Amino acid sequence: MSSTVTPRRTAAALVAAALLLPLTACGGDEKGGGEGGSSSAPKANLTVLAASSLTDVFKSAGKAYEKEHPGTKVKFSFAGSQELAAQVKQGAPADALVTADTKTMDGLKSDTGTPTVIAKNRLVIATGKDNPEKIENLKDLADPKLKVVLAAPEVPVGRYSREVLDKQKLKVKPVSQEANVRAVLSKVQLGEADAGIVYKTDAATVPGKVDAITIPDDENAVASYPAATLKASKNSKAAAAFVKWLSTPEAQKMLRDAGFQKP
Repeated sequence: MSSTVTPRRTAAALVAAALLLPLTACGGDEKGGGEGGSSSAPKANLTVLAASSLTDVFKSAGKAYEKEHPGTKVKFSFAGSQELAAQVKQGAPADALVTADTKTMDGLKSDTGTPTVIAKNRLVIATGKDNPEKIENLKDLADPKLKVVLAAPEVPVGRYSREVLDKQKLKVKPVSQEANVRAVLSKVQLGEADAGIVYKTDAATVPGKVDAITIPDDENAVASYPAATLKASKNSKAAAAFVKWLSTPEAQKMLRDAGFQKP
């Protein structure tokens, strides 16, 4: 017995098909399919507190992450790690934190998730272009005729600087103590100081404007950069996805290209 297709049944089928189309499209978006690249990470506007020495590389990393995760925006707030820690303690609205030392991060255990070290760094002596004072090593910084600038002792790079100077039993009296590594670099670049101790990666951001004098490994200090989510985040899953992404090959290559060492 053959069935008859009535105009009414045909119209019903067309309506059902039309209703299914938007559902299928929505399902595709949730999976993040498409040529633009995406992931299952939820969309969000993320605020990441990050150490000053990460400024340049994280600006590039943020753009790469947003391209990979359409609908997500990453805003960075850069400062010395001690300033970032104070912001966290004061309840500043943020989703993730990356410091330039494990000590600062360890002091925030009650405020963060489990941290993961994403990179390491080393110190160099920054001098004016062409090294006009002919500084060759850490011992030269003890010359009272030199204007040396360091980061404040509560700043990770300032603490590392004093560690390496104390290790060599050198007494260096800085003409100023700055709030972060970029401020130290700026003083040298502007000629307001003859030398300063900064991270290798920071000196590399101003090629041709400052010289970087290598500090031998046995006299140097290694800075570790841990990243963690913040428990007060309103975007916990998206924050966790970003922190996890920082350890991916793509993000790690960007850090290596910027001069950071492997975790």
